[in-house]
Amino acid sequence: SKELEGWSTDLEKALEQAKKEKKPLLVEFTGSDWCPPCIAMRKNVFSKKEFVDPASKKFILVELDFPNGDKALKEKNQPYAEKYKIEGFPTVILLDSEGKEFNRFFASEYPKTDLFLMHLDEALANKVLD
Repeated sequence: SKELEGWSTDLEKALEQAKKEKKPLLVEFTGSDWCPPCIAMRKNVFSKKEFVDPASKKFILVELDFPNGDKALKEKNQPYAEKYKIEGFPTVILLDSEGKEFNRFFASEYPKTDLFLMHLDEALANKVLD
């Protein structure tokens, strides 16, 4: 699967960047070539400029893909699925700039750009209240 513009595929690098920029991370766990809701989310939300531009102002965007057609990539990302106990796709986890999780949800609950951005704003607002 070709990389999405504005998204990193390297969580370690993204975590370093998050620390430097004091920005939270949005990490999407996806199966780009076998999971219908993942494919729909990529097409309708994650690849869209009207999502990526506002979202990347607030978050560092990371896509961790688990494609059946690319065993090497799947194996490379597998430890993250285990570490974060991912139980389904597409799961999104939000991490603070120190890498601590503060929110998780199924991406497909917010299938439109505006809904997804609204949810992110709510998650950030709730995090501030913690």
